[in-house]
Amino acid sequence: MIKSNLRNFPSAQKRREFLEQELDIKLDKISGFNFPEEQVLGRNIENLIGSTQLPLGVAGPLLIRPGGVKAHLRGVLRYIPLATTEGALVASVSRGCKAIAESGGAEVFVEEVGITRGPVFKVKNLKGGLETKKWIDDHFPDIAKITEQTSNHLTLKKIGCRLVGRNLFARFYYDCQEAMGMNMVTIATQQAIELIEKQTKAKCISVAGNFDIDKNSAWLNFISGRGKRVWAEVILPKSAVKEVLKTTPQKLAEIVYRKCLLGSIMSGSLGFNAHFANIVAAIFAATGQDLAHTVEGSLGITTAEVLDNGNLHFSVYLPSLVAGTIGGGTSLPTQQEALKLMKVNGVLEYAAVTSTAVLAGELSLLASEAEGSLAKAHQQLGRNQKLKVKSKEVF
Repeated sequence: MIKSNLRNFPSAQKRREFLEQELDIKLDKISGFNFPEEQVLGRNIENLIGSTQLPLGVAGPLLIRPGGVKAHLRGVLRYIPLATTEGALVASVSRGCKAIAESGGAEVFVEEVGITRGPVFKVKNLKGGLETKKWIDDHFPDIAKITEQTSNHLTLKKIGCRLVGRNLFARFYYDCQEAMGMNMVTIATQQAIELIEKQTKAKCISVAGNFDIDKNSAWLNFISGRGKRVWAEVILPKSAVKEVLKTTPQKLAEIVYRKCLLGSIMSGSLGFNAHFANIVAAIFAATGQDLAHTVEGSLGITTAEVLDNGNLHFSVYLPSLVAGTIGGGTSLPTQQEALKLMKVNGVLEYAAVTSTAVLAGELSLLASEAEGSLAKAHQQLGRNQKLKVKSKEVF
């Protein structure tokens, strides 16, 4: 029998005391948190009992050239907050940052694709589905108007429809300015659904019909993009590859081809990279993003080519980076400090710094594998805490 409803307790302390008594345990460490209960209850979490902590490290400095982001990024060194329990990750990203800085910096391009919501409608037949699709296409301005009335920070960019059997899927793309915006677009799309149902014979079965595609790994997000689409590249002189990364351009290019491309094909992976998710998850945890969007952030391609002069062109492509710099967990105290540490002015710069951190992480890990030092690095930095090994000795 359930003795008590956790929602009925007036505070985190009372709820925690009940659990301690009920389970005969102590929750002393969980009890500490540095945010007001009223700030998070009903907004970020339910049944609050405390907080959990992750070690927070900083990688860098990272140098980004202007490229496709705002010019005031020129010459500014960035530091990357990484919340993780994986030993060697921060040291590895820092080594990649050093290689990038000594090569003149990375160039980054960011494109606003839009956050998506993808309802599914039940239609009478194929003809009815095509007629509904045509109505949506012909009345885009009317749909945009009604969705944009729900928020001053939201713009409907486009709608893409697909029909299969008696099911019409509609993928709405929104620009939510600095917010990630999933709650905003759900509310806006619901208003669009009511208009579509009123004007057609279609019946919405779900506001989220997995055509979004939200917090799932899918080719649609890979091909069409979601959130921000980001490219980052660096040209590394042979000397930087040798002195910082302890390998050669040829070995790095070969391991990218055989591991990231062929290995991913053989395994049916949607991520043609070494470990995008590692860096994305650590930055997301530090800065208050929705951690489930690491799924989309894991998609992407790493490429490497040896140029005619022997230098190395190295790049990453992230087609679906879903993040924001306001709203959600970004407003919590420690997450706010982590965002300030990154010195980003808005979500486009956040995407630029995150993708360049991914570039650094890919460079260092793949170089370690090419050199054959990956196991040694994790043994010394990730396992044996008694060995006081400087990161430069391994990475």
